[in-house]
Amino acid sequence: MNNGISAEDLAKLLRDEVKRFSPGERLPSSRALVERFRSSPVTVSRALAVLAAEGLVVTRPGAGTYRARGPAVPAVPVRPADTSWQQIALSAEGAGDAAPRTVDASGVLATLTAPPPGVIALNGGYLHPTLQPEQALGAALARAARRPGAWDRPPMAGLTPLRAWFARETGGTVGTANVLITAGGQAALTTALHALAAPGAPVLLESPSYPGALAVARAAGLRPVPVPVDADGVRPDLLAEAFAATGARVFFCQPLFQNPTGTVLGAERRRQVVGIARAAGAFVVEDDFARRLAHGGPLPPPLVAEDQDGTVVHVTSLTKPTSPSLRVGALIARGPVLERLRAIQVVDSFFVPRPLQEAALELVGAPAWPRHLRAVAAGLRERSAALLAALGRELPCAEPEYAPSGGYHLWLRLPFGTDETALTAAALSQGVAVAPGRPYFVAEAPAPHLRLSFADTANVDEVGEGVRRLAAAGASIGLG
Repeated sequence: MNNGISAEDLAKLLRDEVKRFSPGERLPSSRALVERFRSSPVTVSRALAVLAAEGLVVTRPGAGTYRARGPAVPAVPVRPADTSWQQIALSAEGAGDAAPRTVDASGVLATLTAPPPGVIALNGGYLHPTLQPEQALGAALARAARRPGAWDRPPMAGLTPLRAWFARETGGTVGTANVLITAGGQAALTTALHALAAPGAPVLLESPSYPGALAVARAAGLRPVPVPVDADGVRPDLLAEAFAATGARVFFCQPLFQNPTGTVLGAERRRQVVGIARAAGAFVVEDDFARRLAHGGPLPPPLVAEDQDGTVVHVTSLTKPTSPSLRVGALIARGPVLERLRAIQVVDSFFVPRPLQEAALELVGAPAWPRHLRAVAAGLRERSAALLAALGRELPCAEPEYAPSGGYHLWLRLPFGTDETALTAAALSQGVAVAPGRPYFVAEAPAPHLRLSFADTANVDEVGEGVRRLAAAGASIGLG
């Protein structure tokens, strides 16, 4: 039986208890801890692992857990380190730098940071554990570990069967040779922007756009330039103007269930966008992060599947529909650019660990994989409908401009004059975490927004409760 205690909370309780034991003395068995705290064996194991990592205990397989004999923490240094010099070293730019490099992860951390206990996460970027294929992942890892050579060095471009799977999933004329395995979508995006644009160069992005792309561009010393979107995706007329005005050679976009708006690039615009980029001698970096998060119904093919001239560099990943820790994705490209992408990845990280690649291959080849995708589609569809209904009932002034048929979030336009920061803080105090809209814009935002995610919620009841708490937060600052 599990009383809901987390591994972190159990570790805190045990941390004080360990002090009552002598160095080298044996602690109660894991079974005794399970019975005493009415917790699960997995929770107890994780709590003990935390204490072992802190140097408080030593675990001996088959013998038990003992209080460590040495000090748990290093001695405090006599003089605090002076690292103030780094402020100059990290900020000083050379005379030839066209754009300062700034590393701002705040927009990404808004969706990665776990909320405090009891807070409903309407800001998450990954599936709730109840939607993750934990059993299938565990089975895939176990089978992968038994494969011959599972711990050998993989081919630099990735395991050939896994590359072939990504090629088949993409369709069109994409072949195995066009695929490079990456450590997830974010790593693929980082590699792509480093490969395609030199420091100081402009890079075009949809506006609003994914904060992770903005962070990568700025960290690489690129100059992000916004191109507005409407209900049908990026506007081709403004995209052409942006290419002409800036001389940019890269356009980053998310044609399917765009983050944060949820829009899908229309059929005619798909052809226009690729044609405009080709005419400008530029690349389109297509982030297809949400293809396996559709709620049902037919989907347009990826832009890269219909591109014969090497204009599109495609980014895809298995992370979003599975687990944040299955960081396996792919870059797909045609022509000499693929060799540059491969070279940059080798320099940055060598290769993706083979056990992860083997596990991913086992997962997508198992009968459980299509069943999991159907379960994810149903779960997201239910949560999306619950979120829309709750907003209409509890907070009608913040209804979304667009209700997507895929993905895991809604983009809310707030009444003019609404203070996003105040609303976000008030929401957290009411027990619900939401993402403010400002980090999604390159330049000044045209209006205040919120992004609400429903992926990291346990069920539709939690979605409804989250909106009720958000409405209470809005009322506390005069929103209504």
